[in-house]
Parts: sequence; C-alpha cells; structure tokens
Amino acid sequence: MPATRKVAPRRRAQLSDEDSEPESLHSDALDDLPPKKRTRSSNSKSSSPSKPKPKRRKRKGKEDNDKDEENVDGSDVDLKEGQKVVGRVVQAPKTGWVPPGQVSQNTLDFLMQLKDPACNDREWFKLHEPVYRRVEKEFKDFIEAFTNMLTDVDSQIPPLPPKDVTHRIYRDVRFSNDKTPYKKGLSASFSRSGRKGIFAFFKPGDESVIAAGAWCPAKNELATLRNHLLRSTPAAKTLHVILSSEAFTTHFGPPRPHSHGDRQSVFGHEDELKVAPKGVDKNHKDIALLKCRSLAVSCRFTDAQVVAPGSEFMDTLRGVAGVMRPFVHCLNDLMTLPVDNGSDEESEEDNTGDLEDDASQDGDE
Repeated sequence: MPATRKVAPRRRAQLSDEDSEPESLHSDALDDLPPKKRTRSSNSKSSSPSKPKPKRRKRKGKEDNDKDEENVDGSDVDLKEGQKVVGRVVQAPKTGWVPPGQVSQNTLDFLMQLKDPACNDREWFKLHEPVYRRVEKEFKDFIEAFTNMLTDVDSQIPPLPPKDVTHRIYRDVRFSNDKTPYKKGLSASFSRSGRKGIFAFFKPGDESVIAAGAWCPAKNELATLRNHLLRSTPAAKTLHVILSSEAFTTHFGPPRPHSHGDRQSVFGHEDELKVAPKGVDKNHKDIALLKCRSLAVSCRFTDAQVVAPGSEFMDTLRGVAGVMRPFVHCLNDLMTLPVDNGSDEESEEDNTGDLEDDASQDGDE
C-alpha cells in the first residue's frame, strides 16, 4: 500500500490543527482575501493630529481702505521686466446722472476734458474708460428716447436701435493731418433709405447742434435737384414755400445768403460755389440755391438747454424736428423724382427762362 496510509493519523492531526486555524488561512480562501477590518484603538483620537481651524479674515477698516487707495500708484505691485505703472484708473462718478431721455452735466464735463489736447490721448482715455462707458450708456439711453420722438414726428424715419444710429467716438486719422484720436462730442444720425436726414451732435461749450438736410449729395442727386430748380417744378416751388415759412425762418433765418457769408438758412456752407455752375445763367432767379452743393440747416443749443431738467430739452427738439420734417421730405423728392417733361411749358408760362438741358449735368464742375 502507498505510504500515505502510514501517515494517516498524522494527517488527522494536521487537519485538526487546520480546523483550529482562522478561515482566512485556508488555501481556498487565499485567492480572495477579505478586506481587513479596521480596529480603533482607545487612544486613536489622542494620537491623530488635530486639523488647525481656519482663521477668520478680518474686515478691512477705513484705515486699510485708505492704505489700499494710496498703494494704487503701483508701489506694492509686482511688475515684470519692461512693465511700468502709467497711472490710476478713474471710476465713473456715482452721483449726478439723470434718467433716460436726458443729458447730465457729467457727460458734458467728460467731453469738455476731451477738448484739452493733454486729455485727448489714448493713455488718458484708457485710464478714464469707466467714465466713458457710463457716459456712452447715458447717451444711448438719450438717443433711444430721441428716436422714439423722431418716429412720432416723422413716420418715414425707421425706429432703429441706438447702436445703428450713433457714431463712434474714435476719429479716422488715416488721411488727416490732425492725429487727435478722439472726437470732442457725441453724435447720431437718422435717415430714410440711406438719405441724409436728421443729425444730432452734442458738444460742450454751447456747441450742441441738431441739423437736417443733404450734405454733399452724389453727383446724380445734385444734378436732379438743380434740374428741378432750373425748370421750376412743383417740388422746387414747394422748397421755396418751406424756406420762406415763418416757422422755418424763425429757427434758421431768412431764405437768402448772409451778407458776411455766415450760415443762414441753407446758405453759407464751405462747399458753396463762388460762381454760377457751368451752363447756368448767373442772373437766374434761383442762382443762390443753384450755387449750393449742400442744402442743410442747423439749430444750436446752449449747455444750459441741453442739461435742462425733465423733458424740457426733448420738447424743444421735438419742436425743431417738426419744422425740419417737410424740408427733409422735399429734399428727398428733389433728389429722387425725375423732372417732368411738361414742366418746361410751366416754366415758360412763369417766364423763368428756358435753359440748356445739360446745365445741371455740369453743375459739379
């Protein structure tokens, strides 16, 4: 028999010893050992290090804030190589602003600073950008109210948002000898189908303006307008009636050139011709209008009028816009409507003279 029989009693003894061992030591249990149970000692709390409690931050007192403001100059700022502190950022005033539809003195004060060459500088503007952003917001709120008023006065003006009608404050200096980077006022323009219409410009020093008309129209538009004047069409006669009306002369002056060449009614612009256009009789009854390249009028306001409380300034603008409306509509007709052939007969009956047809086409020379 195999030797295993002789050692049978010894194996029993081993089995009895194995039965007394913990179950985790059996070969069958060695493949998947159970996780060891964590035992807690009685003095574990005392042995484990205690976490330090976070310290509460002390509130800054008035003196600490004053110190922070003193350190804004950059004395405590870690600067990299090549960096330097250029100045302190100026925050917008917390008081002095007005409700939408009005212009505050804060806005005029900021624009007044831009008139100073030392301030009309990119570095200065960057430090005062928070002030400009607040001024810009107030101006856009005003333009929104101004647009609502204009669309109520003139249904031909589309109700566009402020971002589509306001002009940038940054100047285009590419082809200018004056490299001043920023304009000295805020402006917006409103038009019908791309035609020049109402223009609003706010500038301190009693130089705020609302204007209307056609500035430097295209060659074909100017030729059509002059052709209407040459042939005394109904649209041309309407223009004379508007320029001579009491409301129009009250705001913009009598319908004739100023004796000293100043701005008056639609006359006195810098691009006005000194002599009659080519092919036009210098004794024509409308020679003063025929010399005009731009036909526009403007009304100026003082700073006190601009910052008037409540709706006082907006009401004033409404009255002026109401006078401008028929003038703008008439100009749009003069530049877009073709001249009727039958108007030649009317001009002969009115003894206005029969001028050459090509006179208006050479008017820009």
